[in-house]
Amino acid sequence: MTTSPTLPKSRQQLILAVLMLCSLLIWLDNTVLSTALETLADPDRGLDAGPAELQWATGSYTLAFATLMFTAGALGDRFGHRTVLATGLVIFAGASVWAAYASGAGQLIAARAAMGVGSALIMPANLAILMWTFTGPARATAIAISSTSAGVGMAAGPVLAGLLLDHFWWGSVFLVNVPVVVLALAGIAMLVPNFRSPVPRPLDPAGMLLSISGLAALAYGLIHAGQVAVWSRTDVWAPIAVGLVLLAAFVLVELRIKAPSFDPRLLAQRTFGGGNAALGLLLFAIAAVTFYNAFYLQGARGFSPMEAGLAGLPTALGAILGAPLGARLVHRWSLRPITAPALTVAALTMGAYGLFGLQTPLLWIEILLLVQGLSIGMVLGPVTAALIGSLPLDRAGAGSAVTNTVRQTGSVIGIAVGGTIMSIVYRRAIEPSLSGVPGPVQDRARVSAEQARHVATATHRPALAHAADDAFIHAMHVGAVWIMLIALSGAAVLVMAMRPAGKPAGPVQEPNHDRGPAGETTRSGADGRPASEDDGVVSH
Repeated sequence: MTTSPTLPKSRQQLILAVLMLCSLLIWLDNTVLSTALETLADPDRGLDAGPAELQWATGSYTLAFATLMFTAGALGDRFGHRTVLATGLVIFAGASVWAAYASGAGQLIAARAAMGVGSALIMPANLAILMWTFTGPARATAIAISSTSAGVGMAAGPVLAGLLLDHFWWGSVFLVNVPVVVLALAGIAMLVPNFRSPVPRPLDPAGMLLSISGLAALAYGLIHAGQVAVWSRTDVWAPIAVGLVLLAAFVLVELRIKAPSFDPRLLAQRTFGGGNAALGLLLFAIAAVTFYNAFYLQGARGFSPMEAGLAGLPTALGAILGAPLGARLVHRWSLRPITAPALTVAALTMGAYGLFGLQTPLLWIEILLLVQGLSIGMVLGPVTAALIGSLPLDRAGAGSAVTNTVRQTGSVIGIAVGGTIMSIVYRRAIEPSLSGVPGPVQDRARVSAEQARHVATATHRPALAHAADDAFIHAMHVGAVWIMLIALSGAAVLVMAMRPAGKPAGPVQEPNHDRGPAGETTRSGADGRPASEDDGVVSH
């Protein structure tokens, strides 16, 4: 049986650079879209997209991302992680071109879903290749370094989007993905071995179908509630109920499969399951507050895309600094006393959006965003490294997909719930200002603050624009409280999940590569015994 060769250190470093580029692509796309939301809502400069369509433009991506990742992990173990990674990049680039030239909101939503398919193939393969390439302490270091790509993407994405939107049409924010993909593909072809498992796992079509349909139904019901502004209608609660039933069926199916691609049993472990739940709740809050912030800065405050991008830089700077700072502090004092307070601070900064108004000094906003990014970075990096470091190497693709699926599911639901709360509260707040306004103007004004401002300008009703701003600010305040409570619950879960065990169970040995006398690599399992049938192979 062929085993994984020891790669030269210089090649390992180059592989890490290529993997960071792939990860950067995903983070760039996420932050670029958030900056473009206000433009896409504009009837003249964008696609005249309503709040629900913008939620789906964001949510369709994360929905496909969340529900296909565990299948992508199984594909990587079967066909090779390099093959899956390259395929994902090609799909992502093609879908980016489609999104750039979409003629309507429906096409954009479909293109974003296709981009989510590409990302779902990229992320698990990316992490699996990293875990195969590095061993021992070098692996933890590589994970920490790789996580900085998130901060770089958060920093570069809004500024790049602002620059493009100020000089080109909105589709340019998607075309920028193409040259990054070309560069990444060249690096993969030259540097990355095709790590894979010789024991392919089943692709689990039943689990894939149940997870996609379940999350889609749940998201549809949550988003539709914002469109109709009530929760009691059958077309709201019925899809939510169906979605929950399908997701429960998905878990039951996965529990009965001998070798599931998404293993719910991993989530039954207190540390792994609780840590993932905390990250899912944090990503819920991040997705919702990011959705709000895009409309606050460009809509209510009137910032240009470039100004909004620059205003978001403190968040990215904080995340870049927070990940290595958190790793150092955790190394000194352990995980729980560092990450739980940091998540609490992140929650409070999100709740502070309830204090923002139309005249809030920009300096205070920037300070708050810096603290928010710093605290989020101190949580995401160390907790992710701790969870991933506990995974057995032969389950690198599928095991890491559990973590990523939970996080992306949190983002899907966060966008749906956060946007729906904003829509419902906004409609109720704007209603008193619509008396005496013609019916067609009322209908447009109820859709969103963006639509209200546009129709107010067209009909010369400045009072309506001011009322829309006030209604949006009120909706953001209400939503901020809910977002804060969700993030605080994540901190509570993290405290419970990371509490010390009552009785020492002995040292836990990380899955690692032991160098054999013939220059080959053998692996030992979590119990220290040599791995046998699950040994991975490398094909070039």
